Amino acid sequence: MPAPTPTRSNADRADQTRTRILESAVLEFSEHGLAGARTEQIAEAAGVNKALLYYYFAGKEALYAAALEDVAQRVVEKSMEGMDSDCSAGEQVLRFALNHFDRIHSQQAFQSLMQQEMMRMHRGETNALTPIVEKVFRPMMFVLRDQLLEGKRTGELIDADEWQIMYAAQGANVFYFLSAPVMGMMTGTNPLERNAMEFRRKAALEFLGLAIFSDRQHGAEVAARVLASSPMPPSGEFKFRKFEVKGK
Repeated sequence: MPAPTPTRSNADRADQTRTRILESAVLEFSEHGLAGARTEQIAEAAGVNKALLYYYFAGKEALYAAALEDVAQRVVEKSMEGMDSDCSAGEQVLRFALNHFDRIHSQQAFQSLMQQEMMRMHRGETNALTPIVEKVFRPMMFVLRDQLLEGKRTGELIDADEWQIMYAAQGANVFYFLSAPVMGMMTGTNPLERNAMEFRRKAALEFLGLAIFSDRQHGAEVAARVLASSPMPPSGEFKFRKFEVKGK
């Protein structure tokens, strides 16, 4: 006689429900912002009633903060995957830079939320960035800083300010996407078309290989190896999975 299929515990079901709510909230807040998002829509997309949504989260702002922290944590975990390998410090820095480029074009919901929060901060409004910086981004950046310091210590990387190298590695990616509309007007091309992004992604990493490595030949070889092992993902590859809500 076959063994009975085990049933999920109440805690498992609660975790799944909370996850569905957070993932639905990420999409709703990224599209409409904190002010324009509707909790009714979030509840419907998550397959729960509004009362259950407020059972898990005290209110709309608490849900927003939790959703932003959740998506930030997931993105950072993805970014750190390439830094857990046994490769050299220089290669880990290049893998991080490449992952950063891919994150910007494939994680539209996260980028939208971050832009909204940056605007709120610049306006002097209450924002949700401070706890996320402390819990998520600061640890990630200091791991990258330590890799840069290790690369300088071993002589693999040039003896330049490690924070400046970070600005160069990530700032170029950010500028490329932010300036895309203006560059498109000037050049008559679409910088966000896939072939254009693949070209810029490759050029950016090859430049870093030549710019931050003490031995340029070694840097070029590392960049080529990283590119060969990390094809550019399609937009939306890392978007959150859709959940099937039983009984609907």
